[in-house]
Amino acid sequence: MPVYSLVFTMIHLESDYNNGAHEAVLRHLVETNGQRTQSYGDDRFSVEARRLIREACEAPEAEIWFLTGGTQTNATIIDCVFQPYEGVVCPETAHINVHEAGAVEFTGHKVMALPAHDGKLDVAELRAWLTDWFADETAEHMVRPGMVYITLPTELGTLYTARELTAFHDVCREYGLRLYVDGARLAYGLAASEDVTLPLLARTADVFYIGGTKCGALCGEAVVFPKGNAPANMLSRIKQHGALFN
Repeated sequence: MPVYSLVFTMIHLESDYNNGAHEAVLRHLVETNGQRTQSYGDDRFSVEARRLIREACEAPEAEIWFLTGGTQTNATIIDCVFQPYEGVVCPETAHINVHEAGAVEFTGHKVMALPAHDGKLDVAELRAWLTDWFADETAEHMVRPGMVYITLPTELGTLYTARELTAFHDVCREYGLRLYVDGARLAYGLAASEDVTLPLLARTADVFYIGGTKCGALCGEAVVFPKGNAPANMLSRIKQHGALFN
């Protein structure tokens, strides 16, 4: 009588960290491990990566920095582009509001959470909230909104459209805020989206990042200031926040 053996492989979807790096990344690391290069982002690999990112974003003036991981990136970038009295507006389900142990607020900047709709921030609700904030006679006594933070895809897996990103850009311009797109899982978002591209992000966002840690690259995030608009002394700021690669 034949004996049959069934083997089941459980696929876990709750975290990107359940999988290792792509084998091509590991293979390249082994192949280049013995090479001596400059440090702190001045090596030839980083120089070439910046060139490729500028080309892919159609943003020749872009300033690009490589940071260690998503939480360090969010806390560092938000802290660096802000005045001490400014806060960041985001949907209530945003990573910085829920799953980063208060890292942004640890830098001294308030996270100002608005209602989320399947993980997404609504443009009309954002505009109404900003209108009320700037109309408040006591506004100078409150934390000033300095940035709008969204993720692509969202923490619930939903996607913003090109039209929504353009609308966020317009609202931010109207009220003098910056638009920041958390791209920890950006590769998945771009693959699933029908109309969002890197050039579109470069046109609409003041700063965004291309995630590597959660997208098979072992570690690292590429922060893009597409209009050459990075704050001064970024390397010093990144190192101060413990987010600089050696």
